[in-house]
Amino acid sequence: MRLASLKQKHFPFGLIATDAKNRGAVINVPLVMLPATGALARRVLSVSSRWVPLASRDAERIRIQGLLNSTIPCRYRSGTPLNTIILFVPQQEAWVVERMGRYHRILQPGFNILVPILDKIKYVQSLKEIAIDVPQQAAITSDNVTLNIDGVLYLRVEDPYRASYGVEDPEFAITQLAQTTMRSEIGKIPLDDVFRERESLNVCIVEAINKASYAWGISCLRYEIRDMKLPQRIQDAMQSQVEAERKKRAAILESEGMREAQINVAEGKKKAQILASEASKAEQINIADGEASAILARARARALALNEISRALSAENGSNAASLGVAEQYVSAFREIGKKGNTILLPANTGDVSSMVAQVLHDFVIKGH
Repeated sequence: MRLASLKQKHFPFGLIATDAKNRGAVINVPLVMLPATGALARRVLSVSSRWVPLASRDAERIRIQGLLNSTIPCRYRSGTPLNTIILFVPQQEAWVVERMGRYHRILQPGFNILVPILDKIKYVQSLKEIAIDVPQQAAITSDNVTLNIDGVLYLRVEDPYRASYGVEDPEFAITQLAQTTMRSEIGKIPLDDVFRERESLNVCIVEAINKASYAWGISCLRYEIRDMKLPQRIQDAMQSQVEAERKKRAAILESEGMREAQINVAEGKKKAQILASEASKAEQINIADGEASAILARARARALALNEISRALSAENGSNAASLGVAEQYVSAFREIGKKGNTILLPANTGDVSSMVAQVLHDFVIKGH
């Protein structure tokens, strides 16, 4: 079959050629790769064309056009690239090639050539980091509280060969593994620790997933718990607990304030009493000092008076002066006694004043010397 005998129709996804018998071929090759004439075009048409009746040509075109315009990553597509001999693998993708049904090699990004008919692109693996939603599921904590938890799993294909042949559906297997691991880890801790140790819980889930997914050629980079939903009764109980805790803190703060106030008042009274006692002490000391000074002053004055009396008695006519003084005091004493009572006891020699004066002078002289 010659290229000149074919009617070519251009589509965004490639080329559709028809022959005189109303048969069509869908060639999944960009037009820039097929010159209008030449040996390369004839070889592609004769070897790589997949002939279909014209009645199903439109359906094939719609299917391929849908794949090309789809935003779904290539790993989720139902079809794989066709063997067009010359292929350009996109960056961060790995195409697994089988030859006659057996694994042959992995095409690296860039220019690649395959053997027609014998080689087939079996799997397309993306080497980019991908995020997978982990569906919401129920998990029971160690204190028998049911949680509804969902999350996001970030992973990357490290070995395209094991990711293709180690597990049937890597994404589904990883999702199921993440769910079972999350249920297992949450069952080990109580509800309070789920909120406090959320970061460590994510790390434990990642470690458990990596142990199982190593054989699949997939590494789990991180896992994040996105949302946790509690039963309404648990939410009400937690809200009551929070309110009680706040009231407790308020009562503690109020009591601490009252205690501090009472302590301050007691400290003030203590300091006031100390200051008052110190003032009383100082006052008594001052009074005692004053009395001592007064007693000392009186003693000094009396000593001076006695000295003066002694000199006066030793002088001429001193005895007469002493007799006069004693007589005056004698009479004054009897006068005072008479004021206090009706009965007065008098000595036998009351009228002998001179003998009393002599006795007083004798005693004074003896005490003075």
